[in-house]
Amino acid sequence: MTAQPTNAAAAVELDGKDLPAHCPNPAMPLWSSHPRVFLEFDHHGSAKCPYCGTAYRLKPGTVVGHH
Repeated sequence: MTAQPTNAAAAVELDGKDLPAHCPNPAMPLWSSHPRVFLEFDHHGSAKCPYCGTAYRLKPGTVVGHH
């Protein structure tokens, strides 16, 4: 997992070992925390936190397991 984005256009990149993904992520400072929410990625590999708006995306080639 990479650090929190520095601007709105950037996204936190995740790979398979980071799944299931949740926000706030471990790299976020404690002062900015909110209730944990697990993220659902769209077919493009993108997700957005409904609380803080942090964007997440899966690294190219990441394989997501099915349940």
